[in-house]
Amino acid sequence: MTASFRIRRRHRLRQKDVASLASDLDGKLGTRTFGDGDPVEVAEVYGLEQNVYILNSEIVAVEIQGEPFLSLPGLLRYGATKRFITVDSGAVKFVVNGADIMGPGVVGGDAAVESGMVIWVREEKYGRPLAIGRSTVSGASFGRKEKGRYAESIYHVGDRLWKLNEELSAK
Repeated sequence: MTASFRIRRRHRLRQKDVASLASDLDGKLGTRTFGDGDPVEVAEVYGLEQNVYILNSEIVAVEIQGEPFLSLPGLLRYGATKRFITVDSGAVKFVVNGADIMGPGVVGGDAAVESGMVIWVREEKYGRPLAIGRSTVSGASFGRKEKGRYAESIYHVGDRLWKLNEELSAK
């Protein structure tokens, strides 16, 4: 885990590819992402072996097992109204440190979420994104506060992808 990520093979997407990516993300997350003429770039991240999508030196989306999804900075920039789990303030410190999302800390979420879907985790008070993960239960279970893992964490605030984004933004 000490090796850092590096960007390689970075190039700009054609507008029809940007429109396709935006349509996919918009439908999946219930938000409006890229506009006409946005200079979206795709890059492979060495150490992650997945593509990231960069807009104005900020990683706004990442491929998770071949499926594009907004990154944490992308969620902060565009917001989202679908595919989320809401956690209480007591769970925030654990989620930010990379812990999986456990039932007792979940207070709600999108009922349309199915097991195995890529989701984002937000905190209860301000609705800010904390992590991206994969749901292990359906949305009907959110808020029941039952024991067990509700989602596995993939990316979280302060992880290596977050730090790579900070490095890109600083340039």
